[in-house]
Amino acid sequence: MSGALTVETRDLERLTADERVQWAAWQAADPDLASPYFRVEFAEIAAQVSPDSAVAVFRRGDEVVGYFPFQKRGGAVLPIAAPMNDYHGVIGPKAERPSLAEVAHLLGGARFSVSGWVGEAEGAMLGESFRTTIPEEGGYDAWYAARRQAFGKYFKDKERARRSMAAEFGAVEVQIGLRDGALLDELIVLKREQYRRTGRHDIFACGWTRDLLHALMAADYPDFGASLAVLRAGGRIAAMEYSLHAGRRFHFWFPAYVPELARCSPGIMLSMETIRLGAELGYRDFDYGFGGETYKRYFCDTVQTVAEASIMKPGLNAVLGEAGASLLALAGKPALIDSVRRRWNVIEACETDTAGRLRGAALAARTALSKAAGRAKAAS
Repeated sequence: MSGALTVETRDLERLTADERVQWAAWQAADPDLASPYFRVEFAEIAAQVSPDSAVAVFRRGDEVVGYFPFQKRGGAVLPIAAPMNDYHGVIGPKAERPSLAEVAHLLGGARFSVSGWVGEAEGAMLGESFRTTIPEEGGYDAWYAARRQAFGKYFKDKERARRSMAAEFGAVEVQIGLRDGALLDELIVLKREQYRRTGRHDIFACGWTRDLLHALMAADYPDFGASLAVLRAGGRIAAMEYSLHAGRRFHFWFPAYVPELARCSPGIMLSMETIRLGAELGYRDFDYGFGGETYKRYFCDTVQTVAEASIMKPGLNAVLGEAGASLLALAGKPALIDSVRRRWNVIEACETDTAGRLRGAALAARTALSKAAGRAKAAS
């Protein structure tokens, strides 16, 4: 296909019926785009609650070659619903869709930042996302037998922990597919408490992120949506997880557990039972997302490469603003800068005004300094 690459930006609600069909066909045809985050339904729901959202329509000559939903935060361009968007990229035919560098160039902005880009991303930092696939023949039982054979001690320990939980607190019960707004609010409370304990930015303080989870859970589509899984011991909630699903892909998203029960591994138990019950409902790919938490290696057998990048225009202050530049300066050592930049990316994506960004930057700076002091003390 010939012709210069161009872009048109418009509101998501202005997509035509034919464009929605084209988007859905491209997404369904490419296994790399199987995640629910690439569905047009996700973009349209996110656009209703995430401020300053739009869609980029890319063309080569007169032919559309891709769609990319995004949002603006000050001078920055980010994937739509960031930081709540685990996978992102251009939805289009693989041979024609624009690269990360082309998208950043055409959309402009002081900075273009992605954390889970799927697609061509030359020069970006590469990472891995993890998922497990349930075999058609044998289902969950065959999958679990293979996992247990490979990691016998780990899974025996979890089976023992479940028996101990039942003996101490009462019968262990799990439900999945729940769409209960009150339960979702309980999970958000648990997550916010976790963020306070760990010094991480409270992504739910800005409001629209909470609205996004409720809107996705309320969506009524035959093969797309979000729901809760809950594990109870003796009738008491021990762990919950909010997940997004589409087609045969089930994406684990926001887990939370009651800290007093951490010794019983309620989150791991809930994950195992969600896979078992989800497989009975026809889900086959269970996605644990980006990041290398140790426990994932016991569950996952498939890895997908994703890219992380911040493409900046010259001039740090112009790109990040005074708060972000000061935060990076506090990081000091190069080893800390990537970690602090990720914190700033989350803050900037969540907060839609300067005051919110300043508050988030101040907290992140205190946390970074505290951790650096702790490391220095330990090393002395």
